Amino acid sequence: MNLPAILFCAFWAVVSAENSDDYDLMYVNLDNEIDNGIHSTEEPTPCDCRQEHSDWDKLFTMLENSQMREGMLLQAMDGVLGGELQRLRAELGRLAGSLARPSCETAILFPMRSKKIFGSVHPVTPMKLESFSACLWVKATDVFNKTILFSYGTKRNPYEIQLYLSYQSTVLVVGGEGNRLVADTVISVGRWTHLCGTWASETGRMSLWVNGELAATAVKMVPGHVVPEGGILQIGQEKNGCCVGGGFDETLAFSGRLTGFNIWDHVLSHEEIRETGEAESCHLRGNVVGWGVTEIQPHGGAQYIL
Repeated sequence: MNLPAILFCAFWAVVSAENSDDYDLMYVNLDNEIDNGIHSTEEPTPCDCRQEHSDWDKLFTMLENSQMREGMLLQAMDGVLGGELQRLRAELGRLAGSLARPSCETAILFPMRSKKIFGSVHPVTPMKLESFSACLWVKATDVFNKTILFSYGTKRNPYEIQLYLSYQSTVLVVGGEGNRLVADTVISVGRWTHLCGTWASETGRMSLWVNGELAATAVKMVPGHVVPEGGILQIGQEKNGCCVGGGFDETLAFSGRLTGFNIWDHVLSHEEIRETGEAESCHLRGNVVGWGVTEIQPHGGAQYIL
């Protein structure tokens, strides 16, 4: 076959094979025919496939980067959503705590602020304490600079133990007014709140707990001190020495409801304090003062309510 015939066949094959899968096959046959006939004097130009490979590399790199970015985005979203979920759980826990109410059968109502309205408490054991835990549920009608929840004092020191409210804060005093621990912004007027105060003479560690959670703590608070026996324990008022019914200040009086008042002669664990702060906790009673067991006498208009 001469060269013009070969060229004509090649042209006809190109036209016929356009957009056809036989295009590559035609070139293979043509090459075979050329090999069997007249050889071209020009060497075939080698195909430079580097650009094609480079484009594929770029495509795969883009896909890999896209997958990496997607993975990083999903990981970041998981972190954000996890943090938001924890925050939401904490908020729900605080909300549940603020809406919770004790299941005790009775509470004591203090209908107004008055120097004549209080409750006298008669512990089952002497109040000689080297450590203690005192817990109660409280629902305040209003709170001023110093609103007494309970106080224990002697003629020598009326401020041996006090737990009182100061606007939205809670304050625990041991051994004198100078030894105070303050938990800020923990009280909401008109809502039930569970409070616990603990103290240990050996280390002087004093802590305040609100709705089962630690709100404030300090160490070296009158270490080595012993709370003496022979004093007067009262709820809703501060005793300034002397005798029952005297030495009260109307501005310090509590108004609202109080229940679940207990005192132990040791420091409760965190788990025990959480348990006392649960709604179904009124069966738990202190070994110094036990709500529903220890005698608590209302005075001046304070009264037990269901």
